[in-house]
Formats: sequence, C-alpha cells, structure tokens
Amino acid sequence: MNLTKNLGMLLLGIWLIVTGLLQVVTVQIPAIGTILALLAIVAGALILVGR
Repeated sequence: MNLTKNLGMLLLGIWLIVTGLLQVVTVQIPAIGTILALLAIVAGALILVGR
C-alpha cells in the first residue's frame, strides 16, 4: 500500500476508529472535538482531491 496515494482513506480510517473508541471508552482529552473535526476535514479534502 502506498501511503501517499491512500492518505485520505488512511486519515478517514483513523478518524472512524478514534470516534468509535471515544464512544466506548471515557477518556478526557482536551479539545478532542476540534482535533477530530480537523482530521475529518483534511481526510475529506484529500479524498476529494484524489490522494
């Protein structure tokens, strides 16, 4: 797998895993909502661009 070719999908996968884990496990991480929102925006943009 070429990471630069599938970077958008890789970030999307990370976002899905972290979002799912946060629903199951209670962890207090400051600004996690902002971090996940930025990760989702970057992943979506890279997927739309085709990377």
